[in-house]
Amino acid sequence: MPLLPETTARIDELVARAHASARVPTLVAGVVRDGTPAHVAAAGPYLAGQQFRIGSITKTMTAALVLALRDEGKLALDDLLYRHLPGTPVGAVTLRQLLGHAGGVQREPDGDWWERNAGTDVDTFLSTLTADKVAYPPLHGFHYSNLAYGLLGAVVARLGGEDWREMVHKRLLRPLGLKRTTYAAAEPFARGYVMHPWLDQMREEPRLDAGAMAPAGQLWSTVEDLSRWAAFLADPDPAVLAPATVAEMCAPVVLSDLESWREGHGVGLQLWRRGERVFVGHSGSMPGYVAVLAVHRPSRTAVVAFANAYTMHHPGGLSGFGLDLLETVLDREPARPAPWRPGTAPPASVAPLTGRWWWMGREYEAGWVDDALVVTPLTTGDAPWRFEPDGPAQDRWRGRSGENDGEILQVRRSASGEVVALDIATFVFTRDPWPDLR
Repeated sequence: MPLLPETTARIDELVARAHASARVPTLVAGVVRDGTPAHVAAAGPYLAGQQFRIGSITKTMTAALVLALRDEGKLALDDLLYRHLPGTPVGAVTLRQLLGHAGGVQREPDGDWWERNAGTDVDTFLSTLTADKVAYPPLHGFHYSNLAYGLLGAVVARLGGEDWREMVHKRLLRPLGLKRTTYAAAEPFARGYVMHPWLDQMREEPRLDAGAMAPAGQLWSTVEDLSRWAAFLADPDPAVLAPATVAEMCAPVVLSDLESWREGHGVGLQLWRRGERVFVGHSGSMPGYVAVLAVHRPSRTAVVAFANAYTMHHPGGLSGFGLDLLETVLDREPARPAPWRPGTAPPASVAPLTGRWWWMGREYEAGWVDDALVVTPLTTGDAPWRFEPDGPAQDRWRGRSGENDGEILQVRRSASGEVVALDIATFVFTRDPWPDLR
């Protein structure tokens, strides 16, 4: 759905104003709506299709590979690292903890700063690890770790039978049509700089192969390609990764902000809360570059942004700016509700389950929506509960959303077969608002 002209004008203005004070050569941002690029705004030298380094946004793809292997039965998220990298001295942490930066693993590998030096192969990388690379006990709290994603990349390679570079291309980039997302820079690409703090001079930064640390931050991409990845995170293609698996990636593993609960990490994704909205995605930086991807999944709206300098002068840096842009779009153009359309009639066995039900003086309404039994709490206004048939027995249903996700709904009948109650996780719902259940 295209944006209103006044919204695009406001985005253009915000990008221009930020660029004027940010001290970056180029600033570019793209808005995604309903799975489609809706607008691109740029300030400074910029070419359509130009690559920038995405830094730690690469981690979202590494996490997707881990989850894909889990869905294939090759690992469990609560496996200890020992199981897949035998003999590693930092193996007493789980894959889930590594994905969510809750394993206590130190931020960087040994040696020189990996982001600004050529990397090693996986075997050399693993051989340098020592037990003291675990800085805190697992689940002690949030501790961001690039090293953790180097380890996850090694797991992906061991279990997938190919190196991380090949797997990310074969399983994610090629199926999603991300043709301009590459391991190394491919022209046209923006050169990256570090800015002198007070002389307004620039120094171009090296562009090196991170080797075994590539899963933490190697990739290059474009506004157009990263917009497709954002659209996938909002509305996944089941042929690439199951929608339920992507939803699992968005579930919190740890809060990184214990004072106000505004930031956290899921299974490979950063989480930001602003007001009543939660955004998912990731920020990224490599020498000479910063990037951000932020997605509001309920409205399928996202912002991606790049700058080709290591520091952007803006509250919260480029991440803060990207979130500001996303809020601007959502505030100006909130997602429209889906239009009503007539549905199919429920099966004869389901029709007696619909209508009003009561539990402890609270009123509920059961209806047939998109081939599922949906129970809506009317008294409290809480989210509806969706139930689907659970096995061949017609009176047994399984919760698939809301408070009763995963719980059993069992239909109770009289001796004559009449429906008299719905038993949801031992809570008995009746047609009588004031039953005596003694």
